[in-house]
Amino acid sequence: MADPRSIEGLKQALQRLPSVGPKSAQRMAFHLLERDREGARQIGEAIRQALSRVNHCNRCNNFSESALCEICCSAKRDPKTLCVVETPADLDAIEQARIYRGLYFVLMGHLSPLDDIGPDQLGINQLLKLIADNAIEEVILATNLTLEGQATGDFLLDLLQGKSVQITQLARGMPIGGELEYMDSGTLNQAFSDRRSAR
Repeated sequence: MADPRSIEGLKQALQRLPSVGPKSAQRMAFHLLERDREGARQIGEAIRQALSRVNHCNRCNNFSESALCEICCSAKRDPKTLCVVETPADLDAIEQARIYRGLYFVLMGHLSPLDDIGPDQLGINQLLKLIADNAIEEVILATNLTLEGQATGDFLLDLLQGKSVQITQLARGMPIGGELEYMDSGTLNQAFSDRRSAR
């Protein structure tokens, strides 16, 4: 018979996933143990491999298995345009819309004083160095339209004011409180096409 502590540990671990509460975690744990132990092994191995192989791109801070990610290495990207996003999921959403051909910087979050997330945790110095060391002409602030995302965008806007770079933001046709990860391609397309000067 399985050790109840092991089952409880699995349920607690599954609850660390976004939007997974106690009941969902219990359903997943019991499903994996009752009906799909091979699936559980595959999930465990995939997580182990990802943790050992995936780090951050030295340039854009996105997830990468090499020093530079595929986007940063591509000669087909416009090196003069830099889009700043909060998460790798936001980057993926923009890439799927196929409207943007420049480079990125991924903050890996947003400013959140209550969670002790400040500029140092978001790699802001790395972003400023990237802009200073490269011939970037436009920085697109594509933070989410949540309170935290807007505060992060405003903070970056203040930091970049006075630098010899054009600063734009995505058009505000995107819904307030919306997150890029969940936008459809048409909405993202329109937001990029209608982007405007940040100030």
